[in-house]
Amino acid sequence: MSARTILAQLWAKADRSAVRAFTLSIAALTVALLLALYSGAAAEIGELKLAATSALTALVVAAWVAVTLVPVLAKRTPLRWIGYKMEYKISREGWIYIGGIILVALAALNTGNNLLFLILASLIAIILMSGILSSITLSGVELNLELPEHIFAGQSVRATVSLKNEKLTLPSFSLRVEGAKPKDSSATALLETPVYFPYLPKHDQVKQSVPLIFPKRGIYRQEAFRIISRFPFGFLQKARRLDLATEALVYPSVEPTQEFVEILPGLQGALESLSKGRGQDLYALRGYVPTDSASHVHWKASARFGSLMVREFTREDDCRVLLVLDPHTAASSTLQDVSLSAKNTDRFERAVTICASLAWHFYESNALLQFRSAGIDTKLVPAEELIFSILKHLATAQPLPPDANHELITELAASPELFKIIVTSQPRGSIPATLWHSSYVIFLDDLVD
Repeated sequence: MSARTILAQLWAKADRSAVRAFTLSIAALTVALLLALYSGAAAEIGELKLAATSALTALVVAAWVAVTLVPVLAKRTPLRWIGYKMEYKISREGWIYIGGIILVALAALNTGNNLLFLILASLIAIILMSGILSSITLSGVELNLELPEHIFAGQSVRATVSLKNEKLTLPSFSLRVEGAKPKDSSATALLETPVYFPYLPKHDQVKQSVPLIFPKRGIYRQEAFRIISRFPFGFLQKARRLDLATEALVYPSVEPTQEFVEILPGLQGALESLSKGRGQDLYALRGYVPTDSASHVHWKASARFGSLMVREFTREDDCRVLLVLDPHTAASSTLQDVSLSAKNTDRFERAVTICASLAWHFYESNALLQFRSAGIDTKLVPAEELIFSILKHLATAQPLPPDANHELITELAASPELFKIIVTSQPRGSIPATLWHSSYVIFLDDLVD
């Protein structure tokens, strides 16, 4: 019953026209073979005409099969295995085994012992069977690598490596998946730790979860992978290369660093000092200034302190923050080469990390957030709608040459209603005075140890 089920599945998936062409060609070639044998027998008994007619008919039948049926079968034959990029390597055990074959061969040639020749043939057959079985194991196997949607630098993530066996009748054994080494030795492989699959059932899929850690932000690419097998005897290591381009976008780390912890108290203080507005809850009392309205004077507190005191109220709207990353290097920096110096590069990376931590902080506090940098200017929306767009930009952000006009900074004066957090490499004194009352500025020079 099981055999019938397998045959039914194979017949359902088979190409009916190809099966008919194959059956017809086998039958025709069988007839041609019988005619050729009959021709030989007729020639031995002296029936030359009959022998010539039979031989000619056999050739015509064989030619008909070659012209009409063989092209039909060739078009329908899957020859994907011919394009497989196989790599071969003889293992240490294999070299020992080959050395033993050489010794047996020398002994058989010197002695002429038939038993030694029989043993030699068996040893060579084992080598041939090892190559055939390893090729069968690697054929029909497809690879897929699934990465998480969001990846942060320095944090462990779980990737899924899956192998699918497309063979209908044969399983695969002892497979190892690893990332193929890129031509550029400086590039980092996406899958550095090999993944082992001891058994892959026929026409089935097996998955394994693999921990991965990306030390830095940026884009990680893997152009190809290798499926390796030493099945069945371990004498020969055969590898099949799969061109499977895979890319991972790694966000900068959002874990609070020591610099972020030092910045946060001053940032919160500046944010709270700019949160007073026209709400109904009392925020603080302060001294009267000529620009204050008389309706805000707190008369009881004024009588108690002996001077006019003014009430300040909390704002009724949510926290509104404009986060700005100025990627331009300071004008005093020397930038003759395309790449920045190690000092500037380290300073910029720390600035990007601080921006990512700040964006994540406001995302967790449900603030209204806007982000601005070179090439990006978002709208003021809830941080949960914007956080991953910011992180994607920070993942690939690069430092830029000096900007003499400081356009990115000076344009911020057009948004006085927003609390601005500015991360810049410009020196102190370069920030316009109109920004100081509504901004908290983080200078990159202050981040250098």
